[in-house]
Amino acid sequence: MNDAFPIDASPGFISITNPFDGVEVGTVVNIPPGGAQALIQTAKEGARVCRNLSRHERARVLEICASLVERDKDAFADLIVAEAGKTIRQASKEVLRCVNTLKLSADEARRNVGEVVPFDAYGGSENRQGWFTREPLGIIVAITPYNDPLNLVAHKLGPAIAGGNAVVLKPSEFTPLSAIKLVGYLVAAGLPSNVVSVATGGAALGEALVSSRDVRMVSFTGGFITGEKIARSSGLKKLAMDLGGNAPVIVLSDCNLEDAVSSCVSGAFWAAGQNCIGTQRILIQSSIYDEFGRRFVARTRALKSGNPALPDTDVGPMITAQSAVQTKRVVDAAIGQGARLLCGNTQDGSLYAPTVLEDVSFDCDLWKEEVFSPVVVLQRIETLDEALSLANSPEYSLHAGIFTNDLHAALRAADELEAGGAMINDSSDYGFDAMPFGGFKYRSLGREGVRFAYEEMTQPKVVCIRKTTYGNQDHVATAG
Repeated sequence: MNDAFPIDASPGFISITNPFDGVEVGTVVNIPPGGAQALIQTAKEGARVCRNLSRHERARVLEICASLVERDKDAFADLIVAEAGKTIRQASKEVLRCVNTLKLSADEARRNVGEVVPFDAYGGSENRQGWFTREPLGIIVAITPYNDPLNLVAHKLGPAIAGGNAVVLKPSEFTPLSAIKLVGYLVAAGLPSNVVSVATGGAALGEALVSSRDVRMVSFTGGFITGEKIARSSGLKKLAMDLGGNAPVIVLSDCNLEDAVSSCVSGAFWAAGQNCIGTQRILIQSSIYDEFGRRFVARTRALKSGNPALPDTDVGPMITAQSAVQTKRVVDAAIGQGARLLCGNTQDGSLYAPTVLEDVSFDCDLWKEEVFSPVVVLQRIETLDEALSLANSPEYSLHAGIFTNDLHAALRAADELEAGGAMINDSSDYGFDAMPFGGFKYRSLGREGVRFAYEEMTQPKVVCIRKTTYGNQDHVATAG
């Protein structure tokens, strides 16, 4: 995931501007690194409070908050459009996903409580019985990106609260307003105000938070460079990281071609390509390559770019004009190395036209690295063997996909694709908030997805009772 040129925040306040027109939509306090200790102290108090809330109370807060967000879904969607530049249709879907994430978190608070341990199933433990519970870690620092400014926040706050933790939330400096609004709704739903603290500030504040010995876990979604810095400075604590992807989709000749084209266009250009599971490389079997390319380019050209607040806009702006300029540089470099441009590669402020290339060199950054932009590469392949080899060539991977009507090919791809998710007859962009989410290989630690994040954010505690025998009666051993 692209770090998007993190803000070197000026003293006092951070201005939040609309990526499309540059109009200021709000300001937040720029908390200096020295403010980290006060945030941690508040979280210490919040951790004691939240662990003492019953599971019923935690679940109730999350369910009420979900209802409040759903009630005010239009206001949340408008705010996402204003600060993140997502189209109104995409923002509306994100709000509904947030509602679902909060409801799933409420379910987890009630459901995932631990298990009975079958001590007597093993020799030497016949006179013991017991169980394990899932206990909170304590303080979690959650750092979220700009591309899903509401639902990715919910994916960290929901499971953390369900597990009885306190959270110091550091949202992206570009998009903190949706996060702040959601935290306000959690408090309105009954969450004690010291359970979640919002830390708005620059990278130095983040470093001060993650390095605190009082923090027991850092959950980070963002760029690889920042992720490495966090790993170096965090010390002995749990880390969960999603650091991006470079998603391949394989298209075999026996697939439903129109469905594959439509799904891949959506997968490549959703959220202006600022999507860690967005389709970046499409590997197309030679016999249908030309027809797929013709249809794909035609659909891409038909996408409407522009004002994200308008309901007929398909592709909104990138988060900053600087990001759009950098994308054009990467594409120009690929063309300089022999790539052929099929459409796009024009930039106007923060708008970057949906772009399709072919004949991209395997040594090119556009092939090897995450582009995090509305750019997709078409690649001709002959066999599934070749496609799998190319799909797995980068050193990191989140999602991958394959379009085929051959069950054997689909299951083989599911088995051999080195990715955290293998989508069959779907683009890499498909996601459901209850499923485990995370990557394979180098750039991933842990899993998100509500149940799986909840388990990352809690720790098992074993209770074991040894029975002793007095006369003909069993008694639980007691201290004496």
